[in-house]
Amino acid sequence: MTDEERIELQQNNPLHGLKMETMLQELVDHYGWDILDAAIRINCFNTKPSIASSVKYLKKTEWARERVENFYLYKFKRMPKATDEEFALPPRARPFRHGLQPKEPMELTVESIEASRAKAASSFKARNSKGGRGRHSGRS
Repeated sequence: MTDEERIELQQNNPLHGLKMETMLQELVDHYGWDILDAAIRINCFNTKPSIASSVKYLKKTEWARERVENFYLYKFKRMPKATDEEFALPPRARPFRHGLQPKEPMELTVESIEASRAKAASSFKARNSKGGRGRHSGRS
């Protein structure tokens, strides 16, 4: 793929040209601080949250910014999940095919987020309680 093709695909990314402040305001307007705190787990969404302080923090903290951008792409805009290769790229650099339209935001509640986390933790615990045997260990 040429650089020109990569740039064209990246321009279809909903984050392309979107200011952090605008993105955060959209998320807060739709979900509110409580849901953002429960879903993304960043302290700036919990302790005296404000757009200004959160933007300041996110601009200087790459891992937190990427969490918020991933949430925006995959929960708020409901874009198709990234492949492993695409996921290795920062969210703003991920390509999306031309003409792909975002869907309605995912409806979330604090309760639904906590239930999803509990289910994931239970699944993880069940997988790891099998004596450490994965599907490829110890079998011929």
